[in-house]
Amino acid sequence: MSDTFSLANSTFSSRLIIGTGKYRSYEAMKAAHAASGAEMVTVAVNRVPLDGSAESFLDHLDPGMKILPNTAGCYDAEHAMRTARLAREALGTEWIKLEVIGDPVTLLPDNEQTLDAAKVLVKEGFIVLPYFTDDLIMAKKLLDAGCPAVMPLAAPIGSGMGVQNPSNLRIMREQLPDATIIVDAGVGVPSDAAIAMELGADAILMNTAIAEAGDAAQMAKAMKLAVEAGRLGYLSGRMPKRLYASASSPIAGAIK
Repeated sequence: MSDTFSLANSTFSSRLIIGTGKYRSYEAMKAAHAASGAEMVTVAVNRVPLDGSAESFLDHLDPGMKILPNTAGCYDAEHAMRTARLAREALGTEWIKLEVIGDPVTLLPDNEQTLDAAKVLVKEGFIVLPYFTDDLIMAKKLLDAGCPAVMPLAAPIGSGMGVQNPSNLRIMREQLPDATIIVDAGVGVPSDAAIAMELGADAILMNTAIAEAGDAAQMAKAMKLAVEAGRLGYLSGRMPKRLYASASSPIAGAIK
């Protein structure tokens, strides 16, 4: 698609951001990444040897992909900020996907801790992409703090339940028309991705839906097409919903 996606100081042709966890093998991960067409990949800083002391998925990433470190596994603002600083030193990037988890069972984010960390990291020069619940007011606060984009969840991490609150995402899009909104977490099948994009998301980040599929590469291609279809559908503008039927072939002027 010629409809590019710009974020901070980078421009991407793909609106799909892919992950690195849960793949059955490095070969499966590489095949899925290639099939997805994604140009940005997220990496959990807390689960890789950043000093290169052991083999990890970092050794198997396409060098052309932009690495987006994330603070997965952090349960308070201080831990998340330390992890972000470590990622900057080890990986040489100012970009960080900020995650501060508030509950170990649901893995739902702690919005307040996320906002506290975002304010500090933005002042330190980070390009902060915060993961949070689909809350319009928190989205406004994160944008006001200097985040170039917000990343509301569709459903809990790894649940595959799809968009649980489409009205929230639609309202967020309408109330924040100039904001960059990246739906993160909860997508399970291509139709979920298409729905999120039809609601006006600028991009989607997903991992489990692809990594745990029976054929990860095939699912990655399906997700790529779904994101593109959903984006085109959003740009096209849907027909109005009607309570009653409306003939596809109008009868005005028809032969009697």
